[in-house]
Amino acid sequence: MSVIVHKAEAKEDWRPGVVTRMRISEMTGSKELCVFEQWCHSGSGAPTHMHKVEEVLSVLRGKAEVRLGDCVSVLTENESIVVPAGLEHSFRNVGDEELHMQAILASGHFEAIPTPSGKPVVRWQRAMPL
Repeated sequence: MSVIVHKAEAKEDWRPGVVTRMRISEMTGSKELCVFEQWCHSGSGAPTHMHKVEEVLSVLRGKAEVRLGDCVSVLTENESIVVPAGLEHSFRNVGDEELHMQAILASGHFEAIPTPSGKPVVRWQRAMPL
């Protein structure tokens, strides 16, 4: 058994106002799950994108406006939403305090496709042997 020490994982600046920390991925031995946290300043968040797999977005602290396709909801602390595979979505901090989110992808690594069109962004993927 391998214990993963989350505080040892570095936080990364992903975009202005958004900091991310990987918790579980191929880099920590997972094959089917990618779990990460994000801290977003007021007004910041994730632009419109999609994933090839399901995702669960959870608000750990703060208030997030989440868009799934044409539907918009506001999530607060201890609320989650399931994002179906292939559905365009986004979120942003609509509160005054820092938003703390957790995301879980049904994949061992992070892969997002910016929409309406864009090059996939891949992170935390273990290099495959030749």
